[in-house]
Amino acid sequence: MSPSHSSASPSAGWQTARFRIDLSRPRVMGIVNVTPDSFSDGGVHADTKSGLLHAEALLKAGADILDIGGESTRPGAPPVPLEEELARVVPVVREAVRWGVPISVDTYKPEVMAECLALGVDIINDVWALRRTGAHGRSAEDVVAQDPACGVVLMHMHRQPQDMQVHPMQGDAVPQVREFLAARAQALLARGVARERIVLDYGIGFGKTVQQNLDLLARQHELLALGWPLLAGWSRKSTLGRITGVDVAAERLGASVAAALLAVQRGAHIVRVHDVAATVQALQVWLALNNRESL
Repeated sequence: MSPSHSSASPSAGWQTARFRIDLSRPRVMGIVNVTPDSFSDGGVHADTKSGLLHAEALLKAGADILDIGGESTRPGAPPVPLEEELARVVPVVREAVRWGVPISVDTYKPEVMAECLALGVDIINDVWALRRTGAHGRSAEDVVAQDPACGVVLMHMHRQPQDMQVHPMQGDAVPQVREFLAARAQALLARGVARERIVLDYGIGFGKTVQQNLDLLARQHELLALGWPLLAGWSRKSTLGRITGVDVAAERLGASVAAALLAVQRGAHIVRVHDVAATVQALQVWLALNNRESL
């Protein structure tokens, strides 16, 4: 990754286990779902070989970071047993960490985090914001706090996947999300985790209404005021389907790219996407306009 200068600004960079990721320009995190039941591409890349082929394709399309997950967190998704998640994720991670690019693991289980960090993973991306505890009493927060340098994404989720859209948030979501993310980030600082290791995600679709999701996008500046880089995960979400009338998640390409670009325009530093090539092209146009680069 490109080197970056030390600064108090989030744009100075994101410190991860092996890389300091320059956030002076938006970064694209490509989604690698090694699952049979993810909401938009479940089963397509469910085995190790197809998962790795997909990960390679995302890198060729321009992804800066790969985010590997072995458990769907779509609304209503059942929990996956620990051993099954490890069986899905570990073989992909073991190979991907050899590629010389930042690798993230999307998990809330402390045991999966510890195993993947031992293999050389750079980032832990947790929808529970490190609030879960494993079977032997070790918490996700313990795992990250005891690692010397891994990056972490703290996401806001209302309730849990099984019922988050049955009983979504009430009222103005922005201050509630802001307060939650600030508290979780401060908890990590208190455990000795360096500020530059932390990125925040406001959790589009995780227990929020369409209007609340749009409010969070429109008012990203209120979240950015906390002082941490922001990750936006709008890709193929049901809110986009509600807005456009497109019921099939994989057919929401245009809406997903538009949402990613709007998030970046409003200050997001990282966008987590399925459709890497189209998102990269859109961001290239946006950067060219901003920088007045010669084409």
